[in-house]
Amino acid sequence: MSNVILTVHQLNDYVRILLTRDPLLQNVRVRGEISNFKLHSSGHMYFSLKDEQDRIHCVFFKQRRKDLGFLPRDGMQIIATGTVSLYTRDGQYQLYIDQIERDGLGDLHLAFEELKKKLREEGLFDAAYKKPLPLFPQKIAVVTSHTGAAVRDIIQVIRYRNKNVDILLVPVAVQGQGAAEQIVRAIDYINTRSDIDLIIAGRGGGSIEDLWPFNEEIVARAIFHSDIPIISAVGHETDFTIADFVADVRAATPSNGAELAVPESSYMLSLVDSFQKTLKDAITDSLKAKQYQLELIKNHYAFQTPRLLVDQLSQYLDQINQRLTNAMQTELQKKSDLVSKSAVTLEAFNPLKVLARGYSIVSPEDRMEPISSIKQISPSQRINILFSDGQATCCVEKIQPEEKER
Repeated sequence: MSNVILTVHQLNDYVRILLTRDPLLQNVRVRGEISNFKLHSSGHMYFSLKDEQDRIHCVFFKQRRKDLGFLPRDGMQIIATGTVSLYTRDGQYQLYIDQIERDGLGDLHLAFEELKKKLREEGLFDAAYKKPLPLFPQKIAVVTSHTGAAVRDIIQVIRYRNKNVDILLVPVAVQGQGAAEQIVRAIDYINTRSDIDLIIAGRGGGSIEDLWPFNEEIVARAIFHSDIPIISAVGHETDFTIADFVADVRAATPSNGAELAVPESSYMLSLVDSFQKTLKDAITDSLKAKQYQLELIKNHYAFQTPRLLVDQLSQYLDQINQRLTNAMQTELQKKSDLVSKSAVTLEAFNPLKVLARGYSIVSPEDRMEPISSIKQISPSQRINILFSDGQATCCVEKIQPEEKER
């Protein structure tokens, strides 16, 4: 018999360690019915799972349930996956849940996760493809059942927020066989119209089977390819569908979808007032700036002493005139010097100067081309001889070639 005495905490902690080390109690799956369900303000869920004989306490922390597609409630049959451990403070062992699926709906959840993974990898959930909602839509198309509470909530909220917004109701089945095809046809039809600014597609809450048309791939792709922005307003706040991930904006409820679609009239009026104030301030600032510039102009010395300005401009004109005269005289002197230099050069090459030194120019009587060789004349030919002081006409009597020896 052991003589070791343990505190209550030590005993509970020892039992907790034993439970933690048991591999069977790690990632265990438990089927049961929910009872005493409580959603704490922190977002954590506390409830019991029971069967015909026993029960176990369970806790489902908020950070673990971000992908939960439904809201648990009393009486719901589920399959919970988690870890068994001891809550030492109360000396109570409980199931710490990592995942919940509704019993009997495992195939639907599996199909949901597989399609979500496929479309995410294709980029259909990317924020880059999300279209902005129009700030002031004039006409909104609502794709939902015409008999459900959702359509009444949407219309009521839109009318309350802005009575000037037109609503086009495109009734479709929102659950059951063929509902997905009707939703697709409605979205495609609305995109053929040019008068629609925004689409709200959704329905009220329900089971996963009821919401399943909004988990169909054809609906997701129709939403993605829509040229008109779409708000997905399906179920309650805790309900998530594939349409929510693909849509441009996800609304928690149909009523919330209408709130996101239409700004409240009071907000619009305040926005107009804000724009009006901004415009008024801008005009006032501009007028003040112009007034300041006008005062500067009025105080300019040109307006204070206009005679002085005229005198200064006259003086400036005289200076310009003098500079122009000086420039012209300088340029004329340059041209005159150039002409004189050219005249000297021409005089140096004047052939008459050469003739004055005893030379003469011989040319045929009928032409003025100089004769430079005896080969150009013949006996009895008449020629002209140009001297510095006149010319003479002669007749060639004899031609005597130059002797090579000489």
